[in-house]
Amino acid sequence: MRETPNIKGILAKRSVMAFFSDPASHYSHRVRLVLAEKGVTVEIINISPSAYPADLAEVNPYMTLPVLVDRDLVLFETKIMMEYLDDRFPHPPLMPVYPVARAESRQYMHRIEQDWCRCVDVILNPRTGEKAMSAARKELTDGLTAIAPLFAEKPYFMSDEYSLVDSCLAPILWRLPLMGVNLPNIKATKPLHDYIKRLFARESFQQSLSDIEKEFSN
Repeated sequence: MRETPNIKGILAKRSVMAFFSDPASHYSHRVRLVLAEKGVTVEIINISPSAYPADLAEVNPYMTLPVLVDRDLVLFETKIMMEYLDDRFPHPPLMPVYPVARAESRQYMHRIEQDWCRCVDVILNPRTGEKAMSAARKELTDGLTAIAPLFAEKPYFMSDEYSLVDSCLAPILWRLPLMGVNLPNIKATKPLHDYIKRLFARESFQQSLSDIEKEFSN
């Protein structure tokens, strides 16, 4: 990983996949998880959102992170990045083969983003007031507690195999201590706690962590 990239040089050569990542963002983390699962050779460049390079803005009009560059292709929406990587590097597959199951997985990811990612963004925003932060913590805690029994049926999110859905959820779960979210440790939530342990024990998960993210669980 590099902290002071030559953006124009990387964009010019385009022979090596490059991933411009916010090392603290759960959105960047989900793509790094997929890259690690696939074992992709990629240059990961850490960038602070407050110091977004002007030359990178030339290829991403929204001036957001992350950005994935693969030769002439530039992507700046994380779910598109994840599906592209799954198509480009088909082993191991992280999406179901059949259309109905694929559509269901996409809808799970959409719901994670609309419901829980929204809460995470509120909690981690330094401008959020205490009332709104408390409400977001409660909503996130209640939502995760409600789905806990699902993991007694399948080892991963509605699946026997690790998938892109898990890649969206894992970065949120890793940030629970950082957000001050404490899942109840009761019989009903045990399947969720077991799921969390399975996720974090994966070699790819450990490889995906930035130096900043490694500090979140301390």
